[in-house]
Amino acid sequence: MGSIKVQKLEKSFGVRNIFHDVSFELRRGERLGLIGANGAGKSTLLKCLIGDEDYDGGTFVISEGESVGYLQQDITYEDDVTLRDTMTAAWQDVLRLEGQLKDVEKQMQSQPDNEELMNRYAHMQERFEWLGGFEYESMSRKIIQGLGFGEDDMDRPVQSFSGGQKTRINLAKALVRRPDYLFLDEPTNHLDMDMLEWLEGYLLSYGGGILIVSHDRYFLDRVATGILELSHGTVTKYKGNYTRYVEQSRVRRKALENAYRKQQEHIHETEEYIRKYKAGIKAKQARGRQSQLDRLERIELAPEEATLHFHFAPAEGCGEKVLVLDNVCGGYGGRKLFDHLSLLLRRGESAALIGPNGTGKTTLLRMIMGEKEPDSGHITLGSRVHIGYFAQEHTELHGAWSVLEEIMNAFSYGEDEARNILGRFLFTGDDVFKTIDSLSGGEQARLALLKLFLEGPNFLILDEPTNHLDIPTREILEQALLDFGGTYLVVSHDRYFLDKITGRTLVLENKKLKEFLGNYTYYREKEREAVELQAQEAAEQGAEKTGEKQEEKRMSSEAHVEPDKKDAPPAVKKKPSYGTARKLEQIEMKIAELEATVKMYEFQLNQPENQTNPDKALELTGLYETTKQKLDEAYDTWAELSEKE
Repeated sequence: MGSIKVQKLEKSFGVRNIFHDVSFELRRGERLGLIGANGAGKSTLLKCLIGDEDYDGGTFVISEGESVGYLQQDITYEDDVTLRDTMTAAWQDVLRLEGQLKDVEKQMQSQPDNEELMNRYAHMQERFEWLGGFEYESMSRKIIQGLGFGEDDMDRPVQSFSGGQKTRINLAKALVRRPDYLFLDEPTNHLDMDMLEWLEGYLLSYGGGILIVSHDRYFLDRVATGILELSHGTVTKYKGNYTRYVEQSRVRRKALENAYRKQQEHIHETEEYIRKYKAGIKAKQARGRQSQLDRLERIELAPEEATLHFHFAPAEGCGEKVLVLDNVCGGYGGRKLFDHLSLLLRRGESAALIGPNGTGKTTLLRMIMGEKEPDSGHITLGSRVHIGYFAQEHTELHGAWSVLEEIMNAFSYGEDEARNILGRFLFTGDDVFKTIDSLSGGEQARLALLKLFLEGPNFLILDEPTNHLDIPTREILEQALLDFGGTYLVVSHDRYFLDKITGRTLVLENKKLKEFLGNYTYYREKEREAVELQAQEAAEQGAEKTGEKQEEKRMSSEAHVEPDKKDAPPAVKKKPSYGTARKLEQIEMKIAELEATVKMYEFQLNQPENQTNPDKALELTGLYETTKQKLDEAYDTWAELSEKE
């Protein structure tokens, strides 16, 4: 089986060492999550692996004839290039290989006994099949639809799309090319919940090797088969998903600390012995122990990563009713986004506001903040409510100011006091003189959180607060919110974060607001239960209709009466209800995922190394049969729902 092998890779920028001993192997079928604090060198490592950056030492070897694909974040498009053009260009390797196959076919017709030609054709055809050559048009369509684009978007210039949409287009290009190894740098950015779930299903069925840089812990739990932790210039590999990594890393750290402590005790005792006897009767033994110490491989205990320290000040008291929405309607740019929304948020409650991209979540937050008036209805804040707002685009920061000026001007602090507070948020030394515009996304997010912390609000409104934050900082924010005694409303696509800190889930979809009295996982469970109940009801109604039709047919046959066809009204096909249409869409996505998984197992069963390994072949056969059964059940559910309407 092919693989990518990285051995002792090194990279520095001037005197700053980025990493110095990175070694790991990525096999086909593996999905490795690459994690680490912001600035650890994750994106730089990916760039070294694809050739965008030179590395200073070490080796990077890929199996002969295999390819690497990379999700590029910043791509420049010509003004007239459409989405259709972009997707067609992504298939050039497949189209080129298709032309080569046709050429070889012609040669085989004139040389039917040429074994070399037949072997070459078989190899090319296998490669063509892996690249999705027999289904590239339908696969391209599924990927585009899964990432939120419709047929109406295909002829739009790429330049006309938003920054988030362009990121999704770049992701679609990377997926469509179907390389043997896929490197993804923050692939979940700008994806809503449905897109995230679609991407997870697609990657789970991907037969190649995948290396993913991500801070999305829920995503890594669903997708990763292993975790690479990049810390202090080296990589440590852990088996399993993110949750297993957390458990293993804690155990490993504790074991390492114990071993380090015992070794230090041994070194101290040995040095005392040498000091005591080096000039006496036991000098020979002392020299022997010194030799042992010199040869001893010292255990190195890496220091803990620097983390910020903060908690929100105790929330001041306010009225029981913190926020009331009464039949609120609103839109943006002449388009109605939501209609007759009503909500009561009480003191101390924690709520998540979620929904597909473009449904108006940020617009609603701006109305609550008083930055925009609703088209109709009323928004009322409770007595003594003091709002603290975290804006997704950090509009509360002043780009031309320095970090130090931002805090001194906003809170009338002296320089020393401002520096002390900034140090708690990891802004030290000359960093405080950087302008806001020159900061990274993670640094701007930290500064915005600091300002929020200093304002002392009792009602927090947070719009994508975890964007650009690394995992350690997200965990600190989670704990700060759990300790916060006030009320908060959070818009986020970070499902792990929402599961941990919210007790209500508000879903803004199709211009309405639905409420679930639980966290994100609870909401998804209830949605799945609704889908299953809908399918069960459809199946029962289908069975009843079948029974009724059979009875009618029997009675009609006995009576020998032919109905007057010209008097029968024409059949009217009802438009599916929203609920049924939504369930059909979800089942179709599940079918696409299962179809891809079945193909993956078929591909693996045909690999020589699996055919010669009875245990592996038996395992794969079982997985194939189980998935095939699930696919058949999904087809049946789809058919029953379709018949219902």
